Amino acid sequence: MPARTPEPLGPDSLTWKYFGDWRGLLIALWAGSMQNMHPGLGAGVEQHSRFFEERWQRLFRSLYPIGGVVYDGPRAHRTALEVRGYHDRIKGVDARGRRYHALDPGTFYWAHATFFVSTILIADHFMGGIGEAEKRRLFDEHVQWWRMYDMTMRPVPDSWEDFQRYWKHMCAGVLEDNKATRDVLDIARIAKPPFLPWLPDALWRPLGTLIAKNFVWLTIGLYDREVRDLLGFRWSERDARRHRRAGKLINALFELVPHDRRYHPRARAGWRRARGEVAPDAPVVETPPRNLPPLPERGKPEHYAPNV
Repeated sequence: MPARTPEPLGPDSLTWKYFGDWRGLLIALWAGSMQNMHPGLGAGVEQHSRFFEERWQRLFRSLYPIGGVVYDGPRAHRTALEVRGYHDRIKGVDARGRRYHALDPGTFYWAHATFFVSTILIADHFMGGIGEAEKRRLFDEHVQWWRMYDMTMRPVPDSWEDFQRYWKHMCAGVLEDNKATRDVLDIARIAKPPFLPWLPDALWRPLGTLIAKNFVWLTIGLYDREVRDLLGFRWSERDARRHRRAGKLINALFELVPHDRRYHPRARAGWRRARGEVAPDAPVVETPPRNLPPLPERGKPEHYAPNV
């Protein structure tokens, strides 16, 4: 008897409301560093990833399939299996002799857990805040979201309370300060974004330095205390107050943006499909060519590289 196709999340979910919002980009450094602090994930990034050679392109193209697992409706399961497939060959032995594989259930679930927690952080810090009942609902939705990958349920905590204990255990006893994490946070000399080709390099250099400093500061404020301590960051009450004010300002500015324009194109397409504005079987929105990997990399199974 064929396995039952998992039920995708829909527009009535809180995950749809929060995950695909452009404010999620403010979580990018947090998500990347939290993922890389996991020993297996960090080793995989150090030994296999080209992320640091094309930061902007990798970030923006990854949003399409990752977002598709949430917003692709009936096709979300297929998208999830594609995302899982990108990790098939990411395995090896780290510098300390530990074997790793990106599809180890505990490793793959940790990445998923950071995406779930990112929905809480986006909502709490940049979208006006949410309560305990909404966090509990987001937990239930993240379980439904995980089922899309056809992975074992073994690493998934049984309840929101169990998840909080799992998260604290990971932050306090499993995560490591490693090269992959430090490389993610080292954005002082990050290249000019490909969507700003008109900006002179002479203007980007000082602007980029200022943005990098503030982006790292914003990220430090999102970490659990155990992670800040692990990475050696200091955080004062004054920092916390400034962080709250920045979050309120960001939320106020986004209130002026029309609903659909607040969302990434893949998420925006999901909202339009749910409202009947595009056909249910319309092709999914793919990344524009500027975000594709370099030509020699496009045929490799580790890369999302649609024919655009």
